[in-house]
Amino acid sequence: MTIQRFLHAIDGISTWVGKAAAWLIIALMAVVCLEVLKRYALNAPTAWIFDLNNMLYGSLFMLCGAYALAQNAHVRGDFLYSSMRPRTQALLDLVLYFVFFFPGIGALLYAGWEYAGDSWRINEHSNVTADGPPVYHFKTVIPIAGALVLLQGVAEVVRCVVCLKTGVWPSRLKDVSEIDVVEEQLSQSEHVDEEERQAAIARAAQIEEAARQRGLGGSVGGSGDNKI
Repeated sequence: MTIQRFLHAIDGISTWVGKAAAWLIIALMAVVCLEVLKRYALNAPTAWIFDLNNMLYGSLFMLCGAYALAQNAHVRGDFLYSSMRPRTQALLDLVLYFVFFFPGIGALLYAGWEYAGDSWRINEHSNVTADGPPVYHFKTVIPIAGALVLLQGVAEVVRCVVCLKTGVWPSRLKDVSEIDVVEEQLSQSEHVDEEERQAAIARAAQIEEAARQRGLGGSVGGSGDNKI
């Protein structure tokens, strides 16, 4: 297996888990709408709905962390970072991963494992209400999410090492972006000819690329694809 395939394999795991967890949004929306109906139309509120909302949203938030890291989507102050050369970016990232990322995620993984284990041992239930729902399955998500982020962090470190050697960021798996929506909207327009459509798409792509983190690298099948 080449380094590039190794990186894409880890990206694929993070992306699959993140997109699978995104379906929890549908469940969360359904639960909230149903509770609003019961509470205000039927005057029959559900005592444990607050706990369920927290567990759904918390699981979604945690399980999408590795996906956000795989897409380089976490928020950062990049007013200096974006002006650096790739090798300088890689060196800075590498230092910060070992100084902050791995100790922090390691602590999360260790504490989360103990936290979830204690919850299972005592058959923990929520204390928000008198007869709260079980929460041990929700707390199990903490070490799982930590392990996924840690795995993606290993891939990011490998990317930094590759960039230090080659001067170019390795590619990432391509995902849906705003430019895809622009292309779809323009393709359905009856008032834009093909030349203007292609020019508008090109301008939108330039704006999107300028707004993205420069450390993102190319996408699979694009010009940024490197054979390593």
